[in-house]
Amino acid sequence: MTLTSDVLGTVDRLRRQVSDLHAELTRNELVAWTAGNVSARVPDQDLMIIKPSGVSYDDLTPENMVLTDLFGAALDGGGSPSSDTDAHAYVYRHMPAVNGVVHTHSTYATAWAARGEAIPCVLTMMADEFGGEIPVGPFALIGDDSIGRGIVDTLDGHRSTAVLMQNHGVFTIGKDARSAVKSAVLCEEVARTVHVGRQLGELLPIPQPDIDRLFDRYQNVYGQK
Repeated sequence: MTLTSDVLGTVDRLRRQVSDLHAELTRNELVAWTAGNVSARVPDQDLMIIKPSGVSYDDLTPENMVLTDLFGAALDGGGSPSSDTDAHAYVYRHMPAVNGVVHTHSTYATAWAARGEAIPCVLTMMADEFGGEIPVGPFALIGDDSIGRGIVDTLDGHRSTAVLMQNHGVFTIGKDARSAVKSAVLCEEVARTVHVGRQLGELLPIPQPDIDRLFDRYQNVYGQK
């Protein structure tokens, strides 16, 4: 396909960003070997950038990030796209506000997924970032868009930017790829903390009105404007 020079410039920028963001997954110990991936939607185009399948994190470069359409067909890049491409593409097709998707098998969050159990909102950090519990999505096999359908069905209308896909792992979404990576990092952090808290005794839930106030403040007031 023929892309304008402006779109090509955007694609090059996103290749660099997506390549660099994979280092955050290893830095935060969210992935092992070649598992896990980051993708970014190309704005105003039916295109996305995603990690190549089975390539070591040490070998990732902007040049081998794969450009695909929103049905997962590779158009340019370092070879075959990630085996999770269909899931990412389905999310982009059905959630227009999402511009970044991340998948990990981070240890504690995936342990909750193995139990098929949502992470309850018992930390102010969870209320801030996720607006409530982190939900569980259905079991689905890789190979088509079944995982993507489960992600969308679970997160549609939910404030959480993370979902624990049963027996599989974590998928996170964001307004851009960096936001989705942040969600993945914080999902693992709260999964670990809530797990430890439960070992110590009964968890204390945060009342819903306080969750709502915390979420509104963090999303609309916190940080630099």
